[in-house]
Amino acid sequence: MKVAIAGATGFVGSRLVERLHQDGNSVLVLTRNTAFANKVFSSKTFPNVEIVAYEPTASGSWQDTITGCDAVVNLAGEPIAEERWTSEHKQKILNSRKLGTQKIVEAILKTNLKPTVLVNASAIGFYGTSETATFDETSSSGNDFLAEVCQAWEAEANKVKDAGVRLVILRLGIVLGMGGALGKMITPFKLFAGGPIGSGRQWFSWIHIDDLVNLILQALTKPEMEGVFNATAPNPVRMADLSQTMGQVMNRPSWLPVPAFALEALLGDGAKVVLEGQQVLPKRTLETDFRYQYPNLRSAITEILK
Repeated sequence: MKVAIAGATGFVGSRLVERLHQDGNSVLVLTRNTAFANKVFSSKTFPNVEIVAYEPTASGSWQDTITGCDAVVNLAGEPIAEERWTSEHKQKILNSRKLGTQKIVEAILKTNLKPTVLVNASAIGFYGTSETATFDETSSSGNDFLAEVCQAWEAEANKVKDAGVRLVILRLGIVLGMGGALGKMITPFKLFAGGPIGSGRQWFSWIHIDDLVNLILQALTKPEMEGVFNATAPNPVRMADLSQTMGQVMNRPSWLPVPAFALEALLGDGAKVVLEGQQVLPKRTLETDFRYQYPNLRSAITEILK
């Protein structure tokens, strides 16, 4: 199988490329930074990986390289919780997803030899935030900024169905691995200064990176998978439970909370991603008989920190 991947050098994308390569597949890496991609995926270690320069929000010759690919995976998007949400940064967050997906779909629509499936990322931000509600794939969208971004993102992806291409949209929870969000939380615990962020009552819907990669692989190869699936573990937790579990696994205290105002001072409105959460259940994902390696937080944290 030949798979084109946008966002291949990121936290999730790089792990996905490794797995596809290990399984004997060919991978087309679409990247803005070919020098970095060549360093990550050296031709000696990854002989079946082809690296192509592309501009996510612009048409170009890169679109022609999708011809002949069996599948496309779109994971690209501007980081959400690493900068203040200025008007300019919010526009980058939206454009990188809406226009980025639009250009991927445009490439698929104009090629004569089309892929059979597009696996497109979205996020559980689609549902909005709540301390009390429970969401699954049938739940309606929220009305905050991230919900609006996800709606626009998914609307562009849905246009690929006009060409008869199977579409799988994965609404990603917080991805746990050595890096990403968890990587940022580990340091305070190592310094004996770990604890819950904000009230600690907000829901934390998560997925181990290996389970996410396995879910993407299943979406690529299982023809009956179509539509929206929540890429979250079946056991979401409160933020306080996450902190307590990290403290126990690392044998560190977990009582020192990070006050909400400190995060708001750093990230502005972007702090909403961390300070407010949602309890998201993978109802449709479980109905596909997908088997989680790490369905519980303790097993996930233990594996990552071993």
